[in-house]
Amino acid sequence: MDITSDLKKISGENILTSQEELIPYMRDASPFHGEQPLAVAIPENVMELSHIVKYCYDHDILMVSRGGGSSLTGSSVPLGKGIVISLAKFDKILETKIEDRYVVAESGVRLDTLNEHLSNFDHFYPPDPASSRICTVGGTISTNSGGLRGAMYGVTKDWVLGMEVVLPSGEIVQFGGKTLKRSAGYDFTSLMIGSEGTIGIITKAILKIWPKPEKTGRILSYYEKIESGGKALAGLKAKGINPLIAEFMDRISLESMRVAKGIGYPERTNYMLMIDIASTAESLERQMNDAAEILKEFNPISLKLTTDKREMNEMYEARKGLYSTLLSQRKSASEYLILGDVVVPASELPAALNEIERAIKKHGIFVSIFGHIGDGNIHANIFSDPADVEKMRRVDNFQMELGRIAVSHGGSVSAEHGVGIEKKELLKEEFTMRNSPGTLSLMKAVKLAIDPKNLMNRGKIFD
Repeated sequence: MDITSDLKKISGENILTSQEELIPYMRDASPFHGEQPLAVAIPENVMELSHIVKYCYDHDILMVSRGGGSSLTGSSVPLGKGIVISLAKFDKILETKIEDRYVVAESGVRLDTLNEHLSNFDHFYPPDPASSRICTVGGTISTNSGGLRGAMYGVTKDWVLGMEVVLPSGEIVQFGGKTLKRSAGYDFTSLMIGSEGTIGIITKAILKIWPKPEKTGRILSYYEKIESGGKALAGLKAKGINPLIAEFMDRISLESMRVAKGIGYPERTNYMLMIDIASTAESLERQMNDAAEILKEFNPISLKLTTDKREMNEMYEARKGLYSTLLSQRKSASEYLILGDVVVPASELPAALNEIERAIKKHGIFVSIFGHIGDGNIHANIFSDPADVEKMRRVDNFQMELGRIAVSHGGSVSAEHGVGIEKKELLKEEFTMRNSPGTLSLMKAVKLAIDPKNLMNRGKIFD
């Protein structure tokens, strides 16, 4: 059997086979290296994709689907000898229905491209991961991505109405639909969200959309201690103020933005709180002043209010680009950034962060902490050289402790990056700590029922 020749009969020039073409598909944005695939398929449409998947299923060939390659946990890294299926050509926005507030987009559409399109109708798609320039509709559904606007709008699962999926057998199925209400048996749409390509390949999705806020303003509040920021946010919510964006950044993060973007901060600052308020033009000033008065009760070093779009966009882009700007804080060129991603109830954030700071000192590693304070999402960005075995051992131990801290505070080991390769042991640890190992058994049973040959994205989420 000549796999590449057979695939070319199905997909012609859409099959890549040369080494220089295959090497880029061995990695994604995570530190993990995969095996060189036998081939990379870049199908034109769902029928072509279906034929490729059926061929692989009939011949027991491993498959890994790939969107923008922005996974931070190794979700799209190929393990074992198989093929990678790129959804790069599934890049069309198929339908926009403003009156029903939905858009139908193929899975390879990038989120920024989708929102550029929706801005013509004064609407937007709320999920807002930092990688929105490159991440795709299908990839963000597969990992249930969140982002900066999660404080007000939630995460991807809150905005998906339905989808088209190619199952491991090659069968094309439709889940969900275009209506907000639906009570028609098992909810397979929700099952696909967060499944990381292990039980099917999403080819298009029906997504809810929302009118853009009329006007937004921003408050930057600087603190010596994170407890002050956490209590300040709780104070806002207690008074009925729900921020559009609620972010926190530590001093290392702020210093990287100063170096890369020239954005300064008060000298004694250890944490900054960034709060965006969305409202009507008539009421925004009043709501911002109300929010500022609450924040002042928690003794910030400094407080700044602005509605200047240029200034706000500068800080917004700096926050979204924080992963890359943090590279300026590396001790050597061989260091990588390994991103921890956990979540706790927002009220537990100050206590959890205190424990995390103690864990950082205990394990003797260099870590920057920032995240979405509005929904309790903590990103621990760990600087380490993968070639340094002893340091990576300490990093792994810290990651495990980070996950335990999150679960002990009622949270989870993964907030928005998925499980992939990186968090398989952490996922087991979470279910063990919650005294619910049966949940993992159910996941495996679902995988076995839909993909009995275990060909789709083998080795991700669990073994």
